[in-house]
Amino acid sequence: MIRAGALAALCMTTLLACGAEPPPEAAQGEALYGAYCALCHGPQGEGYAADNANALNNPDFLAVADDAFLRAAIRQGRPGTPMSAWGVEWGGPLSDDDLDAMVAHIRAWETREPVQTDAIVVDGEVDRGQDIYDVYCLTCHGPDGNGGTYMSLSNPVFLATANDGFLREAIEHGRSQTPMQPYGNQLTYQQIDDLVVLIRSWQVDVAAPPTELPSKTLEAPLLNPEGPEPTFPLEGRYISTEELAAAYEEGAAMVLADARPPSDYVLGHISGAVSVPFFEVENYLGQLPKDRWIVAYCACPHAESGVVADALEADGFSHVKVLNEGYDDWVEKGHPITPGAQP
Repeated sequence: MIRAGALAALCMTTLLACGAEPPPEAAQGEALYGAYCALCHGPQGEGYAADNANALNNPDFLAVADDAFLRAAIRQGRPGTPMSAWGVEWGGPLSDDDLDAMVAHIRAWETREPVQTDAIVVDGEVDRGQDIYDVYCLTCHGPDGNGGTYMSLSNPVFLATANDGFLREAIEHGRSQTPMQPYGNQLTYQQIDDLVVLIRSWQVDVAAPPTELPSKTLEAPLLNPEGPEPTFPLEGRYISTEELAAAYEEGAAMVLADARPPSDYVLGHISGAVSVPFFEVENYLGQLPKDRWIVAYCACPHAESGVVADALEADGFSHVKVLNEGYDDWVEKGHPITPGAQP
């Protein structure tokens, strides 16, 4: 059976081969992807335009990721990672129709036959899986599936939408053209089952959408209005976490512009920062002071904040910097953060 998204992609390919106009949703999905996803995942889904943004056009990934998996990933994101939530319930710009169009666009990159994973049953033990994980997986994916160089295996949204068959296929067959090698020739069937059971043991409930989102009206964007001017270097776009922290601790007068989508801001932001989502930065230009330093930041680590900086500079702002290492480095180094919708 061909799933809905794959059928839509097949139909679109056939239409294009015959010289017919693609359906309107195809253009819609392409435009939406270009606006919100290409920045990190690359124009053709090739991945790694921003650090650790995986390849969405990977044939092994698309073979096991059904439409519901893709839709949930876009709608709800991966909380605690640079992958933001884009659904309207989370303060993002995408409606259900937008999500469907974007999934159809991503599905058009599919080149392998889909793998039906929902009927795959695994049977293993957590303790055995832990021993195997420590040898083969920990270096890349981190303790308890989090904090490694590559994707978080314990992310709640990922585990809520990736069934056991998805996990088993990924471990057994890997992801071609990525560091994720196939382990089917190194591990037994039982050992892979044990790994799947371990990973599944990390599953927790998915958080509900935020009940309050940051205001689109910036009441007092300037932090420390009576403070001294930051001593940022005049040359160059980027400043380090240490440079920003020094100005912050000094009580310098500046605007900290969080360029991430609102759902990320609510989970946690630099204390005193205001929400200026990169995809609607033009709505905030008239609310920000042109005679004060503005530091934009995001978590990817500076793709989205770079968009905000570009928009500010194009509008005549001359005191603009970008936090080079991004929000995650700020957090890791123990600097102040605040959850919620208020600065």
